[in-house]
Amino acid sequence: MSAPRTLTLVDAALPRAGWVSDAALVFGAALLTALASRIAVPLPWTPVPLTLQTFAVLLSGMVLGAGRGFLSQVLYLAAGASGLPVFAGGAAGVATFAGPTGGYLLAFPVAAAITGALAERGWDRRFVTTVAAMLLGSGVIFACGLAMLSRFVPPPQLFASGLLPFLPGDLLKAVLAALALPTAWRVARKL
Repeated sequence: MSAPRTLTLVDAALPRAGWVSDAALVFGAALLTALASRIAVPLPWTPVPLTLQTFAVLLSGMVLGAGRGFLSQVLYLAAGASGLPVFAGGAAGVATFAGPTGGYLLAFPVAAAITGALAERGWDRRFVTTVAAMLLGSGVIFACGLAMLSRFVPPPQLFASGLLPFLPGDLLKAVLAALALPTAWRVARKL
């Protein structure tokens, strides 16, 4: 038996939202992810840049919930696949999915859905559970990303190229979300 679904932050803020609002939220989260990809720092020892994409992906799920978070990232990937330069470094096209960062990208919808499902169960209301939800979402992205990256980077360098440089940033992102989301819930309750 699954845990009962609770409201997400956006459900609390927009209680009577319909399909038009949902579509706007999905589009907005996809746009946020595209904008976050523009902040990309290349690292000389890996084909995977440091970006803020994963923060946008995981927050999309936490704020919108599983369904809308998932759809926002599918829309983001579809935009990039269609040729819009929305991936890190302005990359675009279907071929990006077969490249070194393809596994990370393809994990975005699943990671957003996971963090969204956890938020729907109230995990975004306390510091510890928000950090845990964000880290679980990051874990999914890393697992898929490393699987694809292993085709391009030899096993001895895989973790140094696709995981270790990103762990401090992901921990910081999780802490920032854990500071912001429970605070937003406290404000929402007062309003």
